Formats: sequence, structure tokens, C-alpha cells
Amino acid sequence: MDDIEIVDYDARWPAMFAHEANVLRATLDPDLVIEIEHFGSTAIAGLAAKPIIDILIAVRSLAAARAGFVDPLRQLGYVFWSENPKTDRLFFVKGMPPYGERRTHHVHVTEPDGELWRRLRFRDYLRTHPADAARYERLKRELAQRHRTDREAYTDAKSAFVDDILAKAGPD
Repeated sequence: MDDIEIVDYDARWPAMFAHEANVLRATLDPDLVIEIEHFGSTAIAGLAAKPIIDILIAVRSLAAARAGFVDPLRQLGYVFWSENPKTDRLFFVKGMPPYGERRTHHVHVTEPDGELWRRLRFRDYLRTHPADAARYERLKRELAQRHRTDREAYTDAKSAFVDDILAKAGPD
């Protein structure tokens, strides 16, 4: 089962990101990688989250990353979602059932002008606006209960809040 579970903030999450980022830097072609960022709710101190470390990698060329990242990431235990309908990114999951007990890491790969990279503003805004971060936590807990087994519905139900915060955060 791959249920959505929201847990209290874990102070180990930044170190877990740092460790995996170092592994990724040592594994992936450094000529392609521009930047690696801790992304998503585990990157916001104090915020409850799904216990999955989201990693965002900006690359010089998505086509080159598609050709050069799949096998090395597979060797690290990641599963590549080759049928991702969003063509501006690559998506990999570590611990994806049935290959692992539970998801532990997501790796998102995009070019620096991609939508995901621009969404770092969401993370940055919530890091400096605790009242909005608390509202987001309440929403996530509520939606996780309502959509426990439907990741797509859970994500879709957060979109209005995310859009509101991105508007508050200002332009790219």
C-alpha cells in the first residue's frame, strides 16, 4: 500500500537531503547538473510532511538528462516514471512499492526555466511566513485523511493554496 501519510517535522530531514544530494552529485554527470535543491515540505523547518525527501535538480538539458540519468539513478534504487505526462521534467522514486517498503525520496529533474524550478518560491515563502506554513500544514493533514489512497486527488486539492502562495511570493 502506498498511502499518503503526514508526519510531524523530523529534524533529520535536512541531513537526509544533504546525504542524498552528495550521492547524486557523485553519481550524475557534473557537466549536466546546475544545482540540487531540497524541495517540498520536508525542506521547511517545523512543517509536517509526507516523510519523503523531495530533491529538485536543475540541468542544462532535459534531453541529455533523460539519456544520461536513468541508468545511474536506477543503480541507486530509483524507479523512473517514463510515462510522466509532464514533459518539462523527469521524475524518479526511491522505495517505490513493490520495490521498497515505502517511498523515501523523490528526484525531480528540470531545466532552470521549468515550472518546478520556479516553484522554489513556494518553499522560500513558507520558510519565512510561519502563519501561512501553519495553514498549509492544516490543509495537508485534512487532505491526507480525505484522499489517503489517491495521491493525484491529494495534490490537486492543494493547488489553489499553492497558487495563492505563489501569487503572494511575487514574480519569478
